[in-house]
Amino acid sequence: MFLFFVLSLCTLSAHALDNGLALTPPMGWLHWERFRCETDCRQFPFDCISENLFKAMADKMASDGYLDAGYEYVIMDDCWLAMDRDSEGRLQADPDRFPSGIKALADYVHAKGLKFGIYEDYGTKTCAGYPGSLDHLEIDAKTFAEWGVDYLKMDGCNVTPDEAMEAGHLEMARYLNETGREIVFSCEFPLYRGDKVINSIMKFDKKLIVFQANYSVAIEACNLWRNYNDIEDSWVSVTNIVNHYKKNQDKYVAVAGPGHWNDPDMLIIGNFGLSLDQSKAQMTIWAIWAAPLIMSVDLRTIKPEFKEILLNKHAIKINQDPLGIQGHLQTTINDVDVWLKPISPNVGGEFSYAVGFVSNRDDGYPYRIEFTLRDFGLNNTAGYVLTDAFVSDETTVVKNTDKLEVFVNPSGAVLWHLVANEA
Repeated sequence: MFLFFVLSLCTLSAHALDNGLALTPPMGWLHWERFRCETDCRQFPFDCISENLFKAMADKMASDGYLDAGYEYVIMDDCWLAMDRDSEGRLQADPDRFPSGIKALADYVHAKGLKFGIYEDYGTKTCAGYPGSLDHLEIDAKTFAEWGVDYLKMDGCNVTPDEAMEAGHLEMARYLNETGREIVFSCEFPLYRGDKVINSIMKFDKKLIVFQANYSVAIEACNLWRNYNDIEDSWVSVTNIVNHYKKNQDKYVAVAGPGHWNDPDMLIIGNFGLSLDQSKAQMTIWAIWAAPLIMSVDLRTIKPEFKEILLNKHAIKINQDPLGIQGHLQTTINDVDVWLKPISPNVGGEFSYAVGFVSNRDDGYPYRIEFTLRDFGLNNTAGYVLTDAFVSDETTVVKNTDKLEVFVNPSGAVLWHLVANEA
């Protein structure tokens, strides 16, 4: 089964975007979920979308261990733009909130050892109403390269989600490559062409029209792509995304791999909506999914216990495993999901694994599960070196036939890192 899966990944990779980037899931920080489109810098000088905000986050990423842990992109989302292009048809930043210009901001980020990301929209306008890239793809790609952009997130508002949208993203990918600058391309057309649109079926002239995202195009055009609703600051939002991925996991697992990733949206750990246990659960699932780890939190005020989750070296190592296999839901035991991700090293034909136990329970007491690793298809007879990721760095050797148990807190998670032992 896994041999077939690996061969399938090789076939997909032969037709993947050829920029050589994002061979592991991108890691960084993006402003949207935490700071939205706050543009009033008089009333909210520390939170408004401005060059000061991004400089402050770059400072914290460089000084507080995030860069050392692998978080390297500082990414602007919507609302950085001026309302009009300049006289030459080029995008420009809001002059009051970005008085130094985007090139200077990118230079500041680069001087910290970080990379710089920016947002645009494929349509006529961005979702917040600023100038979009439709009919300006080539000049925008050149502008981003001249500014020193390393990562482009392209949204899909204010345009009909038809096949031209996919062709346009292929065109934009070509323009980005032609600049000669290495720019990770994050797309959202699968979100607009896929399941979100299907859920709100459109009718024209009494004919049923269902849009379907072409994931072959996504792999060819993009390094990562969104395929479901925006995340909000709540456990309900996280579970909605998880449930969508459960229903579609065969499709999503098949298209993910080095250089082309499914993006379930930002990490909201450290904001207002998740408990400590729920934060561990999001980190567990995103790690096992090989999802981009893009934080959206105020790094100036995050509490230490949430920062510790974001910097957990075991979860990050699982997420960044070079095999790039997206994990899958193996089974559910009394409303506790068991997620598996094959990882390196492979010893004698047997994968190592990450195993995530994620509780959907809310009954107020840690739930006890008994099992053997063989129950989940882990068959290395020499056993595994086990690390409990959120507990300590201590290791223990377990056999695949040993009777094991975990206690999973309500809406919490346990993440195990299991390295295959040599015989």
